[in-house]
Amino acid sequence: MMDIHYWPTPNGKKVTILLEECGTEYNMIPCAIGVGDQFTDEFLAISPNNRMPALVDHDPLGGGDPISIFESGSMMMYIAEKEGKFWPQTPREKYDVNQWVMWQMANQGPKSGECGHFRRLKDRQGDQTYALNRFGDEVNRLFGVMNNQLYAHPYLAGDAYTIADMISYPWAVLWESQGQDINEFKHVKRWIDELGERPAVQKGMAVGSEFAMDLDNMSEEEQAKLRKLLYNQRARPAPDA
Repeated sequence: MMDIHYWPTPNGKKVTILLEECGTEYNMIPCAIGVGDQFTDEFLAISPNNRMPALVDHDPLGGGDPISIFESGSMMMYIAEKEGKFWPQTPREKYDVNQWVMWQMANQGPKSGECGHFRRLKDRQGDQTYALNRFGDEVNRLFGVMNNQLYAHPYLAGDAYTIADMISYPWAVLWESQGQDINEFKHVKRWIDELGERPAVQKGMAVGSEFAMDLDNMSEEEQAKLRKLLYNQRARPAPDA
């Protein structure tokens, strides 16, 4: 059995999509980032970067004691390798997938997250024009990267649906909140529509939907408290400090 420490954000949904696609039995453990579950000693023992999701496999690949894994891309590679699905292992095909997984982790996810961050704060923290333009343009560029790849291929890594698609989908569907017009990227739109029809994608995206935070219905005081918890974090001292 796998435990997935999870909250319904795009980074969490990447992993639940794969688990649902594989038909893997798993136990979802809520990690309520809005109240600080990610900072507990218990969670930091499995995810030292104090970010969810995190995975604990009690029947690990290779046997032995339970294994814990943090970072969604690493988790997806582990699950796909263990299940023997959605990640071909011949060198050429494997690295066709790997490079798009790394692209998502290094580019699409972080830049989309920053874009959303500054768009949420634009009326609260002074003039955000530079940041809004900087990250809005970068997200637009990244949609263009996907669009050109999906013009040439049905899926991001080529002809087969893989973890490269699953890891990118939960951020791509947020195009509107990132200030993008999906009609500018017709090949991405085709891909989003196709993936959105998959039952496992629908199930993975819906996991934990009852826990989602509704910022629109939070008071300004509640939102300020949440921003203080989630933003502007600094180094956690080592135990001998």
